[in-house]
Amino acid sequence: MKKQKVLLFEGSGGVQFPENFLETYHTHIYCHSGEISFIFKGRQLKASAGEFVFWYAHSVVSHISFTKNFTATVLLVDEEFLNSNLPDISWSIDVLIHTRDHPVLHFNEQKNKQKVLSNFQLLYDKLQEKDHTFYTELTKTQMHLFTLEMWHVFAAEFDRNKRTPQSGSIYDRFIHLVQDYCMTEREVKFYADKLFITPKHLNFVCKQNTGITASEWIQRFVKERLIVLLENQNLSIAELADMMEFSSRSFFTRYVKKLLGLTPSEYRSRLE
Repeated sequence: MKKQKVLLFEGSGGVQFPENFLETYHTHIYCHSGEISFIFKGRQLKASAGEFVFWYAHSVVSHISFTKNFTATVLLVDEEFLNSNLPDISWSIDVLIHTRDHPVLHFNEQKNKQKVLSNFQLLYDKLQEKDHTFYTELTKTQMHLFTLEMWHVFAAEFDRNKRTPQSGSIYDRFIHLVQDYCMTEREVKFYADKLFITPKHLNFVCKQNTGITASEWIQRFVKERLIVLLENQNLSIAELADMMEFSSRSFFTRYVKKLLGLTPSEYRSRLE
């Protein structure tokens, strides 16, 4: 039986997921009532009525359980189908990184709930129009639109809850700055200047708070973003080098090799 690109169904009292679904599908769950609990990357998490759960394919999820009154709308989207129809993700990189580590989203606005459920249904419906003259183009376009709409909702909630750079300690402000600038600014001095302290003092503050230096934090954030961008085959390696403001592709290649242990081309070849 051919694997379906999109599955849409309702869950009541629990969810009967397909076997090994996390190996091939991105999972979207909108909770209507009750509660779902699960362990995600070693953390116990839960979501209840009005909350949204998103698991990327290959996420480390276990011990999934439900309350008896749990009901939800579930959408599974084939990883290859979604990834091959991604729009430009460079502008939303922080949102994507956030959702990889924080899979439960609370909707502050009712309109976002309705938008998500409408997106679920519309994507599924378009995939059923198999007799459409332009079926392939139609489904690719709808997948593209679905992604943009979902990112819009994610971004709205992310921005609403985002901490302002003026609040918190030096370390908190540093982390916020790194999130904003690390794609093009990879030197400790840049952030120290923004915080009106010396690079040495910034490294000391980070080491005291977390056990690792400011330079290591910058590398961590860049590494996360690099992996997401390299997984998007729509962006060429030259475009990535320009986006990160490297003076040449060769400098970019050496930087990636140092950070990931592989050149950009080698990393992408392992994804195939």
